[in-house]
Amino acid sequence: MLRRAALRVTRPRLAVLTAVHADPHADTVSIFGAVRRVLPDVSHQAVYDVLRALTDARLVRRIQPSGSVARYESRVGDNHHHVVCRSCGVIADVDCAVGETPCLTASDDLGFSIDEAEVVYWGLCPECVTEPATS
Repeated sequence: MLRRAALRVTRPRLAVLTAVHADPHADTVSIFGAVRRVLPDVSHQAVYDVLRALTDARLVRRIQPSGSVARYESRVGDNHHHVVCRSCGVIADVDCAVGETPCLTASDDLGFSIDEAEVVYWGLCPECVTEPATS
């Protein structure tokens, strides 16, 4: 995977890729913790640099829903969307809308050749919906 993207195979890159694949929508703190368990001497900057290189090479995708820290996912190569719980912040993948999708077609593309739409759905996850309200 790294070689196909013209990136050298290094232990930090492999560790970061493994962490992102293991924890969908992981934030940098979670990724750093997972990498540190494998490579105790790795620096924060090294992890940030690897994440940037992997994102630039399109091996991982960086998302940042409103009000959230940046998160990284391994699901790349398709135009999927996300649903975010307003209560606990959990994020899940949602495949593209089906049926009539007027919000995915720009009313005026302003000359752009649009190839992707980013949609974030907001609501409550199943666990938060079933939690009793606290007063």
